[in-house]
Amino acid sequence: MLETPALLAHSADLELVIRHVLAGLGHGIHAGRERGAGVEFSEYRAYAPGDEWRRVDWKLLARADRYYVREAERDSHVATWLVLDATASMAEPSRRVDGLSKHWYARTALACVAAIAQRQGDAFGLLVISNGKVEFTQASRGPRHLQRVLAALQRATPSGQLPDAETLCASLHFARSQSMVFAATDALDWPSPLGGALVRLRHMRHDVRLLALRTEAEAEADFAAGHAYRDPEEGAGLHSFTRAGRDAYRTALESHFAAVRGACRQHDVPLCEARIEQPLGEVLRAWLRNPEARRP
Repeated sequence: MLETPALLAHSADLELVIRHVLAGLGHGIHAGRERGAGVEFSEYRAYAPGDEWRRVDWKLLARADRYYVREAERDSHVATWLVLDATASMAEPSRRVDGLSKHWYARTALACVAAIAQRQGDAFGLLVISNGKVEFTQASRGPRHLQRVLAALQRATPSGQLPDAETLCASLHFARSQSMVFAATDALDWPSPLGGALVRLRHMRHDVRLLALRTEAEAEADFAAGHAYRDPEEGAGLHSFTRAGRDAYRTALESHFAAVRGACRQHDVPLCEARIEQPLGEVLRAWLRNPEARRP
């Protein structure tokens, strides 16, 4: 099966991976109509910074001495924003599939969402959160912009911790107009500045969807007995897994994700939980079409 992570994780060609994953997958993120740069004329409105110059009606400018933009009905409504958690914990690899990590899975899932947005003519942008900073790619449309976003995703390297809440909130200036927000993380640091930013966006009436990723080993506490593990973001403390330790770990993990689910329900943020060993197309269907996906 081409879309299995075991085969795809070894490909260095992100576009090829996207084509395989999206084959047979529905291409729509949303439905409906809105005013925009379509073909069916609707009305004029005053020019605003950021509007495309090709939409300015130059004849009307000559008559009215003001810039006006031609509005049209189109099938796309809102910008799509991609949020990648590229902190150190996302480097966690699968213990079953060589070359596969939470970072690879999150990055590839977001690349597929970007490709879908580009196909349906939406504007889309990217926030990469890594090492206490946010790398911002402004929203735009078209194949060239898709290449810019894919290049930014390809460059992203998991490191460091989340930025503080003030830094993240300062990165939400795109939220002036309604948008869809697809955030991929492992949700291990929760509550967190990222969680707070997503809740804030939801309260601002944006459509926010969260993808929480785990490895099978993390979900099942299937770590080698006697081996020690260090928290990649805190850098302090070694953790080993005895039989009693596994039971305590499972209890703590389930309690943690129960709190994440509860917070998402409270703030109406659809949560899709997945293991990175699952086929990517299957997870994308759940994330895009059925946000309230069953937990693994």
